[in-house]
Amino acid sequence: MSPSSHLPRPWLALSATALLLTRCVAAEPTAPSPAVAANPLLTESTLPYHLPPFDQIKDEHFAPAFEQGMADNLREVVAIATNPAAPTFDNTIIALERSGELLDRTSTAFSILTGALTNPALDQLDSDLSPRLAAHSDAITLNHALFTRVKAVYDQRASLGLDAESLRLLERYYKDFVRAGSLLSESDKTVLKAMNTELASLSTQFKQNLLKETNASAVLVDSRDELAGLSDAAITAAASAAKTAGHEGKFLLRLTNTTGQAPLASLQSRAVRERVMAASLARGSHGGEFDNRTVITRIATIRAERANLLGYPTHAAFQLDEQTAGSVDVVNKLLAQLAPPAVANARREAAAMQTLIDSTGNDYPLTASDWALNTEKVRQARYAFDENELKPYFELRHVLVDGVFYAATKLYCITFKERTDLHGYSPDMLVYEIFNEDGSSLALFLGDYYARPNKRGGAWMNAYVPQNGLTGDKPVVANHLNIPKPPQGEPTLLTYDEVKTAFHEFGHALHGMFSTVKYPRFSGTTVPRDFVEYPSQVNEMWRNWPEVLKHYAKHYRTGEPIPQALLDKIEAAAKFNQGFATTELVAANVIDQAWHQLKAGEVPGVDGVLAFEAATLKKHGLDFAPVPPRYRSTYFSHIFAGGYSAGYYSYFWSEVLDAHTVEWIKAHGGLTRANGDRFRATLLSRGGSADAMKLFHDFTGSDPDIRPLLVRRGLDAVK
Repeated sequence: MSPSSHLPRPWLALSATALLLTRCVAAEPTAPSPAVAANPLLTESTLPYHLPPFDQIKDEHFAPAFEQGMADNLREVVAIATNPAAPTFDNTIIALERSGELLDRTSTAFSILTGALTNPALDQLDSDLSPRLAAHSDAITLNHALFTRVKAVYDQRASLGLDAESLRLLERYYKDFVRAGSLLSESDKTVLKAMNTELASLSTQFKQNLLKETNASAVLVDSRDELAGLSDAAITAAASAAKTAGHEGKFLLRLTNTTGQAPLASLQSRAVRERVMAASLARGSHGGEFDNRTVITRIATIRAERANLLGYPTHAAFQLDEQTAGSVDVVNKLLAQLAPPAVANARREAAAMQTLIDSTGNDYPLTASDWALNTEKVRQARYAFDENELKPYFELRHVLVDGVFYAATKLYCITFKERTDLHGYSPDMLVYEIFNEDGSSLALFLGDYYARPNKRGGAWMNAYVPQNGLTGDKPVVANHLNIPKPPQGEPTLLTYDEVKTAFHEFGHALHGMFSTVKYPRFSGTTVPRDFVEYPSQVNEMWRNWPEVLKHYAKHYRTGEPIPQALLDKIEAAAKFNQGFATTELVAANVIDQAWHQLKAGEVPGVDGVLAFEAATLKKHGLDFAPVPPRYRSTYFSHIFAGGYSAGYYSYFWSEVLDAHTVEWIKAHGGLTRANGDRFRATLLSRGGSADAMKLFHDFTGSDPDIRPLLVRRGLDAVK
């Protein structure tokens, strides 16, 4: 998953009544009470790199910090908007870049904890704050006097003599305001504000419903015998989860956010597999407290209406106007290129599995609940390769230190020092300080790798402290994964996919850590949504680069390196099951685009949500039941709560850029310092300070080509 996004400054939200009250008291700030004065959020952290002091931050600190942060931010904005001096780049644009420091700090800490360590108090505050923060954002971007000043500077841009990054900042601010509705009439602005407020509340509701539903949908199993096929460690973890949930003596299989669930690859009991798959597919769509269908239809309707109000035919058109793909037609063409060969491959894979099922005397048709288990059987038959053979060689610390960090050191000559004196919000978190080749400090990196019931699903990167050329702040970045925590004393052994995710998320971290931009608006991963995954996907290539793989893939007990014969099997099986992998992703993509290419009057009613999804898959030839979408609408948090609306295609689009870049790197020597320096200088350090596709061209020297992606996924010869 992408980095959690952040605005150039925290233009988030406030209710209309609170806004008026803030304006009334803004001129006469009162001294903080002792309780507020002790609030660690109200002052900049004194820890190295301004790491948030998580051990001091309490739930009750957030509400007053948000109140003070919003008041301060509005006071700053009013001062900019009413400045009697003529508008200039410094007194308007730079002043806006510097505004909102307290609100930014508070919002960042709050987002970190509500994503990774939430609780009922934080959830309630999140629900209460979302509409207020949306209104606060509107109070800034729809402030006519402020926009008048921004426009005045923008209109003079040709004569200001600005450097390239400053000119881009000015152009970006003007476009941000226009896209936020600054050119609308006052009556339309009022309508827009109401839309934004409601959307903020709905997205929060979707997110919270999904986490609660996913926890509530965990599958309770009565006996150990029903878990045949799972490892002893997995069974012990299931027993512990059941005990925690009040079902001592039973076993609880928790769900992850995707449709596919890890136990399906090993469970021998078809009845249990079917229960797990049914529970996963049904999330948010079967009535009850956490049903997301009403939320979805309302979000889709408001997004469509808002796009129309802003001059776009659909929400997808509005979103894609900002992306490197540029248009709905380009995205539709990409998905149309991928869908037919992907499904054709998936059907061939299914036929091979059905043959295997029939040959063993079993009498059942292959379904989604059977795919993962039988995939492993076919893999073993075809390549004599069992994924479980790999796990003893993928211990978490070895993967991280001897793999992820090792590759980064070889490429960029950076070094890592563990900081056991610094801490995150969980005792399981790892903290490392990173240094440049000359010994100068570069960044702080935190790793939160284990799953928790109060942690959202998936994997992501956060910028806890973004790099800031105006203040000199150095970056603090973190990776968050959802690896099941083993029983006490047992090693954390990763799947090959989890290894890939660790390399992927560190690619985002490098993008944040290497940033050297002047303005926070462009810091690190603040790039177009369909470009942000590109550097992280490039970093995945090092997980199976021979020199790197042999360095970290060592047996956790013996220290013996992974056998060459097993490496050969990995290589031979590299394109195996790509029909499934591509089909489930394309299916999720067309669902995303279908919802967001609708006009307001075309959005189905609550009872039509699943029928709409089914019709969409059928229209695109993706109605193949053994391969359901990676996400169904009702638990598709990327697009309804995670900033990827009409943008989930970004993973494919970025993979086009990634696959092309990987071929370039291989052709130019692979894991070399020269390639690392070039990637850092031309792309990773630039953030959003230049046109994204220009950065791509600066590195590769050519335009992107889809063929390397098709070859990688084994789709180049599929008809």
